[in-house]
Amino acid sequence: MRSATYKITIIDMRKPSSENINLKLQWLGSSLGLFGLRDKDKSCFRLFIELLKAAKIGHLYSSDDLAANLKLTRGTVVHHLNNLIKAGIVITEKNKYILRVNNLTELIEELEEDMMRACARLKDVAKDIDRKLGL
Repeated sequence: MRSATYKITIIDMRKPSSENINLKLQWLGSSLGLFGLRDKDKSCFRLFIELLKAAKIGHLYSSDDLAANLKLTRGTVVHHLNNLIKAGIVITEKNKYILRVNNLTELIEELEEDMMRACARLKDVAKDIDRKLGL
């Protein structure tokens, strides 16, 4: 079980009808609240794809390596990495970064489990408050 605090965002969006893999990846990331309107150059999307490819082979990246590979500033990469860590999608190992799991299905399953645990804690506290208020 994870002990870190993180923010899970789910945006209920219409699923793309196209079979285009890039559109589906964009939809998935947008549905997870990863790719905002301010990300004009799609740097977070590009970073996510790079980490997805790396996870497939178990490769860990430093922020400097990611910045060089994606032709982004290290500051931009670190900003997006921090957001991905806060979302529970990226983890650090030995000062390097990798997706939490090595495929997207497993990622969604783990996020679902995280949300279920968070909802269970909320429900426990709500029941306690209701009991104390006599509701």
